[in-house]
Amino acid sequence: MSNTYKDLVAAMVRTGILGYGGGPSVMPLFRHEAVNRYHWMEDDEFGEVLALANALPGPIATKIAGYLGYRTKGSIGAAVAIIAHILPTCLAMIALASLISVLKSSPVVEGMIAAVLPVIAVMLGQMAYKFGSKAVKGLGWVFGFATFIIAFVLLQVIPVHPAIVIILFLAYGTVHYKLKNKINKHHDRDREAI
Repeated sequence: MSNTYKDLVAAMVRTGILGYGGGPSVMPLFRHEAVNRYHWMEDDEFGEVLALANALPGPIATKIAGYLGYRTKGSIGAAVAIIAHILPTCLAMIALASLISVLKSSPVVEGMIAAVLPVIAVMLGQMAYKFGSKAVKGLGWVFGFATFIIAFVLLQVIPVHPAIVIILFLAYGTVHYKLKNKINKHHDRDREAI
């Protein structure tokens, strides 16, 4: 497990520079750096941290950067990670501010943006599929599909704030696994009795 400031800065600079399209679209990059490249945490833990970070106010990318920095190097690491994540983009924005009127109407830039959008959609789809398959594995197909439908209705049909939906599902998950463990223990006792 790599725990140097150099690795932390490199990871956060990559997520800051390569991330395009807002906070949620950067999450696959954060996941790759934290789980696959540097092994700072397991995939399940990243999912839990992401769910909790979504429930808190503020930009998700800086919250995840701050958490990863704090996890690897404490309070100073959190500050370093946030600065490393946002500083390159801020400097690039300042440098490009004078060219904004030219770049806005450029067909080359419009083509680049159009080419990047499908890549972001695929990355978000892959992450959603991985989290969804874990939910189905833990809950089963019926409960997994039911929770998907309930979440969709709460978020899209009845516009409930995402933080409330996350808290509801965290509470449900706690109850579900406690009941599942009790049922499994009961079945094990019944099998032993036979």
